[in-house]
Amino acid sequence: MLQTPVIEIRNLHKAYGQLEVLKGVSIAAQKGDVVSLIGSSGSGKSTLLRCCNLLEDSQQGEILFNGEPVRWNGQGASRQPADRAQVTRIRTNLSMVFQSFNLWAHMTVLQNVMEAPVYVLKQDRASVEARARALLDKVGIGDKADVYPAQMSGGQQQRAAIARALCMQPEALLFDEPTSALDPELEQEVVRVIRALAEEGRTMLIVTHDMRMAADVSDHVVFFHDGRIEEQGPPDSLFKTPQSARLKQFLSHSLAE
Repeated sequence: MLQTPVIEIRNLHKAYGQLEVLKGVSIAAQKGDVVSLIGSSGSGKSTLLRCCNLLEDSQQGEILFNGEPVRWNGQGASRQPADRAQVTRIRTNLSMVFQSFNLWAHMTVLQNVMEAPVYVLKQDRASVEARARALLDKVGIGDKADVYPAQMSGGQQQRAAIARALCMQPEALLFDEPTSALDPELEQEVVRVIRALAEEGRTMLIVTHDMRMAADVSDHVVFFHDGRIEEQGPPDSLFKTPQSARLKQFLSHSLAE
């Protein structure tokens, strides 16, 4: 019996005016899959992630979450989700971790992690606090619960953002370049957390410039070029025996850095 993917994208198109960013992309992540999206800046990978989480409206194609398709009104440039309650439900199950952390500066780390479960999901404050503290311990910053984001390093802030995403108890995690704003030492702090989540069997879509992390944690790697999927496959074959000339060129530059 075929398993229903947690996330499935079918023939997705996205344009900003005359600029076509996604040109018919299809991708799926089964429960427990870690799928990494790689490619040059502007190739469409971050846009796909934002469309997946309905932060951006696409003009054509299907987005399904656990087999349930997003319902749309209108067509083309006027297309938008038809059911706001469905959008909210999907977003709460697809927690996103951004490149720039996006923590609230006026809240402590613990308050940041607790905010959405308490005020969006209306969960019991005491149980959310216990879960939030456990997650901060899990990502290695339990001692930072009562400090403010500005008092922390970039790596610590990104780990707080991951704890915040996990506190929503999502079915999948979306990472948009989670380490690109960090220097190499701090980057490794975050990579260790992502690796541990992969080992737990978390479903994740990861947009990354870090080829070593993609090779290490992924079940499947997708190479984007010019708004299309140029090549995809298991990390061993994709990185060791790339087929397309464009991927070979991309890897030669990326792995040399």
